[in-house]
Amino acid sequence: MEREWRIISSHAHPGRADLKSHGEETLDPIQSPFPRFLSERSLLCPGICGSCGMSINNNLNDALQKLKLTAADGTSDNVEGCLDCLLQALAQNNAETSLKVQESGILHVFPRLLSPHCSCTAKVANVIAEIAKNEFMRNSCVDTALIPPLVQLLNNRDQEVLLQTGRALGNICYDSHEGRNAVDLSGGAQIVVDHLQTLCSNIDAANQKLLTVFCGFLLNYSNDNDALQAQLINMGVIPTLVQLLGIHSEHTALTEMCLVAFGNLAEIESSKEQFASTKIADELVKLFKKQTEHEKKEMIFEVLAPLAEHDVIKLQLVDAGLVDCLLELVQETVDSNKEDDISELKTASDLMVLLLLGDGNCIHMVEIGIVQKLLDLLDRHVEEGNVTVQHAALSALRNLAIPVSNKAKMLSAGVAEQVLKFLKSEMPPVQFKLLGTLRMLIDAQAEAADKLGKNIKLVERLVEWCDAKDHAGVMGESNRLLSALIRHSKSKDVVKAIVQSGGVKHLVTMATSEHVIMQNEALVALGLIAALELGTAEQDLENAKLVEILHKLISDDSSAPEIKYNSMIMICTIMGSELLRKEAQNMPFKEVVSKLRRHENKLVAQQALVTEQRLIIES
Repeated sequence: MEREWRIISSHAHPGRADLKSHGEETLDPIQSPFPRFLSERSLLCPGICGSCGMSINNNLNDALQKLKLTAADGTSDNVEGCLDCLLQALAQNNAETSLKVQESGILHVFPRLLSPHCSCTAKVANVIAEIAKNEFMRNSCVDTALIPPLVQLLNNRDQEVLLQTGRALGNICYDSHEGRNAVDLSGGAQIVVDHLQTLCSNIDAANQKLLTVFCGFLLNYSNDNDALQAQLINMGVIPTLVQLLGIHSEHTALTEMCLVAFGNLAEIESSKEQFASTKIADELVKLFKKQTEHEKKEMIFEVLAPLAEHDVIKLQLVDAGLVDCLLELVQETVDSNKEDDISELKTASDLMVLLLLGDGNCIHMVEIGIVQKLLDLLDRHVEEGNVTVQHAALSALRNLAIPVSNKAKMLSAGVAEQVLKFLKSEMPPVQFKLLGTLRMLIDAQAEAADKLGKNIKLVERLVEWCDAKDHAGVMGESNRLLSALIRHSKSKDVVKAIVQSGGVKHLVTMATSEHVIMQNEALVALGLIAALELGTAEQDLENAKLVEILHKLISDDSSAPEIKYNSMIMICTIMGSELLRKEAQNMPFKEVVSKLRRHENKLVAQQALVTEQRLIIES
């Protein structure tokens, strides 16, 4: 979900960030979205200026003229009344009033009114903040040199001046390269970062409004600008924002602003190390546990996703209890048909899988007992279960099974047996993850490979899925698991089960894969079949045109050295079958093998010599 920080409003919450997602406004109950324009009909009943008692619409031109004259004279007695009139006009119709301000040329006199010694400074900054809500006014604010005096006002001690100045600069920077560049040249960002660091611990309500505005300013200043985001990171803004999140977690507007800022900064790679040195994981998980609204959870998810890609932060999130939170969320939303719940379920499932990537993290997760929680979750979704949950849990188990030290522990916990319950699934995503999980589990685990390889239901299902041409992933994983059962068990019984179930032809086809690793896995498995049960398999090997494929593999210059090497070993092995030997003798193997004796790879050259001698003996 994309969000962009909206223009800062001066209404009930002066620092409020109006967030926009998918074209809809997110509002405070007592605040209108900005920019918001009144219709023509509403102008039939113009407001009355509180300063002069005249119609705002009729009096605006007079106020602008008087403001220009008094500012030019250097007197400020009548300025505040004019500014009040102008602010009321802006509140009634911001766009039309801003256009009149632009046409009047009054902006040129504003710099002299932005003096720290002027009593109307805050109101002038407020006016600038309001007119800068309009895109067409932002460049005018830059061109009339308003940025330098506004940045100087950031050194002021008056809270209202700071508040309105922050709003003005933030709105000028919104989606404006010129505005951001001017603020950058004036050094405004560093002053604001310093303020955040100084005011961070103050929980006074007025101070929290100011902090929210300052955070919003930094967001508008750096949004979608990698260079400026990197600048803020170098200024050390991340630890400060994390502190703000922890201290002010009960302040909704400030919390949301911090989250949106995190979401932007977390995309920058250089930010990850700074985040890792903070308590961001604890704060985000703590905040997540409190949330009941979908929108707030989504905001936190948007921060968690990029952070969870970093190995150190990933471990921190796990230790903070995020996986348990996600599992709980999955259980709460899994049976719901609400769009928001379905979205949360998908996001939580994807994030859970992301957390379980990386060897160190996976080992840690198994040690703290996550496997049983995943098995319990799966157990509730065997019969007509939720596919999203099944896919996520199987994906997580597959990732956990990658480290060597986890395999035996997971097998002992009954993972293979639980996974096998999903063999009847007709959903390709579930099938794919099921196959990958089993393949990871039996890697270098002879006993487990032997047990699974003798499971006729499994083997028959694998052979069936090897023909799933509409689902290349399922087809490829089925072939790889068939090969793995043979390679890791080295068992005659497993080979017999696979041969009798019709698996040989699929392994021969796998040897022609475009992926070298799959070619090699197939050739090693076929070599074991030929070594252990050649008599049982020879007819299937002939029907699958194995000899022809072996000739092609060793003749092809593009074949990898290991493919040529294992193909020649296979040639020697099938010489024990009269049927296959005769077929081989009718093909020009000796000429090709003779050339391979000069191959640059020593192992290939040596095997070529051995193979050539075997072919001569059998001729």
